[in-house]
Amino acid sequence: MTALLVAVIAACSDATANGSDNGPLTLRLGYFPNLTHASALVGVKKGFFATGLGSGVTIETHTFNAGGDAVTAILSGSIDATFVGPNPTTNAFVQSHGAAIRVIAGATSGGALLVVNPSLTSPSQLRGKKIADPQLGGTQDVALRWYLKSQGFKTDTAGGGDVSVLPQDNSQTLIAFKQGQIDGAWVPEPWASRLIVEGGGHVLVDERDLWPGGKFVTTNLVVAAQFLKDHPKRVKALLEGLYQANAYINSNTADAQTLTNQAVGDITGKKLAAGVVTAAWPHMTFTLDPLATTLRASADHAHSLGLLANASLGGLYDLTLLNQVLQEHGQPAVSA
Repeated sequence: MTALLVAVIAACSDATANGSDNGPLTLRLGYFPNLTHASALVGVKKGFFATGLGSGVTIETHTFNAGGDAVTAILSGSIDATFVGPNPTTNAFVQSHGAAIRVIAGATSGGALLVVNPSLTSPSQLRGKKIADPQLGGTQDVALRWYLKSQGFKTDTAGGGDVSVLPQDNSQTLIAFKQGQIDGAWVPEPWASRLIVEGGGHVLVDERDLWPGGKFVTTNLVVAAQFLKDHPKRVKALLEGLYQANAYINSNTADAQTLTNQAVGDITGKKLAAGVVTAAWPHMTFTLDPLATTLRASADHAHSLGLLANASLGGLYDLTLLNQVLQEHGQPAVSA
């Protein structure tokens, strides 16, 4: 990890030899082809990020399938910013001793569900079953294991225990569920709705029901700390684009669904079935509030499960530029 930290600091420093924030710049931005990353998908597809950043900035996009891959990329200096879930965020912050990243905005709340075989109608029936999630130590992995613990079940990272938890790629999960190789999965949208629409599953747990007010952070915008220091003007412009993207999503539901699905198709080579997008959309709320208390709670859950070292998260958030953008649009400030 020390080598990774050296790499990210060196890469960012090389990009700004004279400390100027006005010259030509390439901003390397990461995100996932998931509906929970609609803010990023719409921001890129609709040109909100490009407009905010201006002609002097080239946006280089990088797509990932899981949070661990995204934070590895930002820690290694391969990207400058990424949309990512809370648990990979805290993992990266802790592993870098608080040096490498900052959360600068929220993007999405909700959109994660436990979908199971229709024969399973009660949490007590999960004993002895196989349940998948996207990645060990990831946001849904922690949520699943914490829920199972609250129901009195034991799990381990080798797939043993009372309920076998199987971290795997989401596309593999869909196939395995259709073939009856697994009994369910705790996954983000659109995968939850795909398990329902294409796999015949049903919702056993909507994670919104487990949080006060039904709100919990699913996707944040994270930036390399050195990039934020070197390019505050450009980071603020990126946040302006994010503001415009979320405003568009929240004001143009049907068009936003279509645009997001087109973006997913551009990345994966195949658009989602229209019914999947329609089913998934109400499970999500698009907000710039990073819902910091829910990230802290999720980090506590990960620590309790042995998936995260016990460490302070002080300094993880820097919402100064976001609040400037919000103020300019007459919106209330958010806090961490």
